Order: sequence, then structure tokens, then C-alpha cells
Amino acid sequence: MDPSLLIGMGLALVAVVASVILEGGHITDMFLLPPMILVFVGTFGVAMAGGIKRDVKALPSQLKRAATATAPDPSEAVETLVHLAGRARREGMLALEDEARSIEDDFLRRGLQMAIDGTDADDVAVILSAEVDTKRAADAAAAKLFNDMGGYAPTIGIIGTVLGLLHVLGQLASPDKLGTAIAGAFVATLWGVMSANVFWLPIGNRLKRLSQVECDHMEVVIEGILAIQAGASPRLVEQRLASLVPLAADGTKDAGGKTQDKAA
Repeated sequence: MDPSLLIGMGLALVAVVASVILEGGHITDMFLLPPMILVFVGTFGVAMAGGIKRDVKALPSQLKRAATATAPDPSEAVETLVHLAGRARREGMLALEDEARSIEDDFLRRGLQMAIDGTDADDVAVILSAEVDTKRAADAAAAKLFNDMGGYAPTIGIIGTVLGLLHVLGQLASPDKLGTAIAGAFVATLWGVMSANVFWLPIGNRLKRLSQVECDHMEVVIEGILAIQAGASPRLVEQRLASLVPLAADGTKDAGGKTQDKAA
């Protein structure tokens, strides 16, 4: 599990709460039920109206995926593929059949099984690439729903504030109630802006980033399977796959346990 999303959102909420406390406010002032219902239910409603039933049904699972999914480690795939290339070169593709069953990566296992079954390399590439494209499209739809919510939420919050101010105007004859009424009116804008920038947009961006990493991982697997099927040497397979693995944050290659000097 990668806790980046939960930690990041938690830090943002702590910053908001700390700001309220340091300014002498009360946390309970933020939690007014009417504006919160308007913002959260209204945001979900308009996002649902702009999507399709399939996207909405996938929302809970995508939310869970954003919070718990771990990006695949390319070094593990490269190591596995290099090992398979060595054995295939020594013993032939059929020798990989037993080993293929024990591979946990479903995509790698299916692709390898097609190669073992003698499927033409072009067909393997087309089928696996189509899976990558399908996954990329599905992930983009899931991320779009959350990004749409991030776009709608501030506007829904403004609607809530306008409704609250209308209520304030009806209480002009009671000056002692105006302060509380005006503060309550702006709570809707607070939740609209905060929910967009603390919840929905980070979740959408997290899903897009996970999709990018997972699809890149699948592309590495495709190249590895095709190289194995072509009878490439383990060293060549390792070099070929290492060139597809993106640089880590420190400028080193995270592939097959190999690193590159940042000054090189």
C-alpha cells in the first residue's frame, strides 16, 4: 500500500484546522450540515450527470484504488524477464510453461503464455498493446470523474453562499444575527474550494499518475516478451528493458538492480 494520498490529504486538512485554531476560530464553525450536504451531494450529482452509469458504478473501486494501490516496481519485471530470457535461450520457449504458471503478474503471465503457445509475435504485440490502450482509456475515464468533481465543487459552493446570503438579507431586521448568518453563508464556499483542492483533484491526479506508471510497466513487459520470443540474449533483454525504465528521482535507473551515476 502506498500511503501518499492519505498522508498528503491528511497534511492538507491539518493545515486548514491549524489555520482556523491559530486565528482564534472554532472547528465546529466549519461543520454546518446544510452547506456540506449541498456541496458534496450537489457535486456528486452534477458529476454523475456529466458521466455515464459505468463510470459512476466504478467510483467506489477507483476511490479504493487511489487510496491503496501501489505502483508496480519495474525492477522486478526486468529481473523476471531477464531470467526467463536466459532459460528460454538455453532450453527453448516450452521450458517456460511451468514457470509461467507461478508468475503473479497477470499481464506478464498471459503474454508469456501466448508466446509459449506459438502465437505470432505481431499478434502478441497487437493483443497486449490493445490491453494497454483499453486500460489507459478506462483509467482516464475514472480520473475524469474526480477531476470533474474538482471543477464543479467550487461553483456549487458559491451557489450555497448565494443561497445563504439570500437568507441573510431576510434577517436585516435582526442585526445581532447577521454575523452568524453571514459566516454560515461562506461555509459553503469554504467546503466547495476545500473539497475540490484537498479531495477530488488530488484523487484524480493520483489515478492519472498510477495509470501512467502501470501502463509504462505493461509496455516494458510487452517489449520483454517480444525479445524473449525473438530469442534475444539475457544481456540484450536487460539493456533493452533498462532503456524503457524512467529515471528515479535521484537520477538513477531503477531497473534490474542497476544504477547509473548521475554525472555519467
